[in-house]
Amino acid sequence: MTPLDGALWLIRHGFAVSPCDHPELNRCAGLHKTCDGSRGKHPAVAFTRGWTLDERKVHETFGRGLRNPAVSVGACSGPGGVQLLVVDSDRPGAIEDVAGARGEQWSTTMRVWTAKGHHDYLWAPSSLKLGNGLGSLQGQFDGDVRAGNAYVIGPGALHATGVVYELEDPERPPVMAPSWLLRALLTKPQRPMRQSSYPRPESRSLQGLVKFVADSTQGQRNSRLFWAACRAAEADVDDAPAVLLDAAVHVGLAEAEARSTIASAFRTVGVSA
Repeated sequence: MTPLDGALWLIRHGFAVSPCDHPELNRCAGLHKTCDGSRGKHPAVAFTRGWTLDERKVHETFGRGLRNPAVSVGACSGPGGVQLLVVDSDRPGAIEDVAGARGEQWSTTMRVWTAKGHHDYLWAPSSLKLGNGLGSLQGQFDGDVRAGNAYVIGPGALHATGVVYELEDPERPPVMAPSWLLRALLTKPQRPMRQSSYPRPESRSLQGLVKFVADSTQGQRNSRLFWAACRAAEADVDDAPAVLLDAAVHVGLAEAEARSTIASAFRTVGVSA
C-alpha cells in the first residue's frame, strides 16, 4: 500500500485525510520552523481544517509528490454522529494488557500496524469530551489516545525506519469503545503514576530517579520516565530534564519521544521543564 493507496482507502471509508511529511523528502515538509527529527509525522497543512474527503483532491495531493497520509481525528464521525477515538499502543498488545489487568477482553476492531505497535480505531458517543489525555490509565498504558483536536498517521504511510503502516484487515470497521475504557479516560488520576505496578526507587534524588529510568525494560520505559520526571518536577531538582533525557535515550527511547514525555510530566505537575 502506497501513501496514495492509503489516503484513497481512508476517504472511501469516511475518514478525513490530510498530508504529512514523508521521510524520503530531502527536507521536512512539516509546517513547523524546526524539525525535531521525527520525519514522516509532521503535518504539512493545518490538519484541523486542511483535511479532505474529496477523491480528486487526494489524487492531486498524494499523486504529485511524497506525502504521508494522516487521519484528522476530530473531522471523522461514524454512524449516528459518533466520534472517532484512536488508541495508540507503543508496543504490540499494550492495550490488551491494560484490558486484561482490569478483567476485560479487548475487542477486535479496525487496526493499523505501526513501526512500534498499532493504532486501534474505535467509535465513542459524541456527547463525551474526549481528547488526548489518558485519564486514570496514566502510568498503566504504554501508549496514547487521540480524539478531538488530533491526528494520527494513516495506513500506507512510510515510517522513518522503513516500516509501512498497514491495515490488519481492510474489511474490519471500528467498533464502539468499551465502557471501561471510556470511564478510565474520563477519570482524572488522583496522583500521576501512583497506580503502576513496578517498584519505586528508594531515593527520589536525581541519582535515584536516573537509575529508575535506566533500569526500565521494554514496555516500561515511557511510563517510568514520566513518573521520574513528575517526581523531579515536584522536588525542583536542578538539571533534571537534561539528565533524565540522557538516561531515557540510553535505555532506548527516541530523543523526541523522551523530550515530549518529560515536558508532559512537568506540565502535569505545573512546572516548566
